[in-house]
Amino acid sequence: MSSRRTVHFVYAFGPNKSCPNAIGRELTLRLENEFQVIQHHWNSEEVIYPSDGDILLGHPYYSPSKCFYRSMKNKGWSRVIGMWPFSSGDLTHSAFQDQVIRHCDLFLLITGPYYFKNLGQTIYQDWLPKARHLDLGVNRNDFPVLKQNFNPPTQRKFVYIGSKTTYKNLPYLSALALANPHLSISWIGNPKDEALPGVASLGYSDFQSPEGKALVSQFDFLITVGSSDANPATILESMAWGLVPICTPQSGYDSCPGILNLPLGDIESASKVINAANQLEDAVLKNMQQTNWTALDGHYNWDQFSKDVLAAIQSSESPRLNSNLSRRAILYYFSLIAPWDSTLYSRMAAPGKKGTATRKAIKHLFSAISSSIEHTIQKKRL
Repeated sequence: MSSRRTVHFVYAFGPNKSCPNAIGRELTLRLENEFQVIQHHWNSEEVIYPSDGDILLGHPYYSPSKCFYRSMKNKGWSRVIGMWPFSSGDLTHSAFQDQVIRHCDLFLLITGPYYFKNLGQTIYQDWLPKARHLDLGVNRNDFPVLKQNFNPPTQRKFVYIGSKTTYKNLPYLSALALANPHLSISWIGNPKDEALPGVASLGYSDFQSPEGKALVSQFDFLITVGSSDANPATILESMAWGLVPICTPQSGYDSCPGILNLPLGDIESASKVINAANQLEDAVLKNMQQTNWTALDGHYNWDQFSKDVLAAIQSSESPRLNSNLSRRAILYYFSLIAPWDSTLYSRMAAPGKKGTATRKAIKHLFSAISSSIEHTIQKKRL
């Protein structure tokens, strides 16, 4: 019988080379050097009961009915470590985790530097004692260099890769494209999604295939304009390919030497950024490309990611949190109205049930309260 301690790892697992499956696979491979690892899918509703010395690690998947949440309160865990892709712009995204972090020894925020350095100025500031910054990684063997040469100045090509999820803020990308019809801006994503005005929709592409790699190699810049996007993996993946990322700071990355930033909610200023990028000298782009590869090799990789997770597991830290009642009440409210299937609001507003008029009234009431709270937050920093 093995004398090694057991980590119950709650996450997404599968063959896909991109996140979140890449996190589950790459971290498991490295944790197995130190521990026995038992995988549990983050969307399961099983309850894990620990043996002496067991460790609970992973993703509290959006709902009190899921595995991590149902298991974290059980007595006997030697460590409970949460991992969550954190952003603070949309309060319905992470507010639920206020009920989770208080049962964790440490909580790893998978997020870009923009969000972590500003954590103390947000409604999540009480999390600071337990919060630890966790940068994403990328396996460069899975995302080999594809961009050997850039297109000539004024003929550069921009691509967005991803979904139409609200926080990806694609209406802004559309507005930017419509304001700059002379630029080539494309979208690789779900072919079932509605077309984006001004943006050429290329549909889904398998980036592990020769055709997918050939498609990516045509572009010079990845562009992503999230309004509350923790740290899209496509930024690191595009860096590995050799594309230069352009993103809003609210996509997690700002003040990074190899990444160009454009402002959120300012079409005129954002247009200046992408037009200047379109005219950069080839040598400048080559230098940014090399800067990004150095960053991937030195920091944004799965060895570093796993090292940071292992440090949290092996640490004895379990600090107390602050507990500001007004902030907690607001976070609890936003956790109730989050668009997850198990929330109070979603259950009341679900189609196919009796009481349509009642649901509409409740919806308007929640919306009114939400608007009032958001107005208060804007007027006074909590």
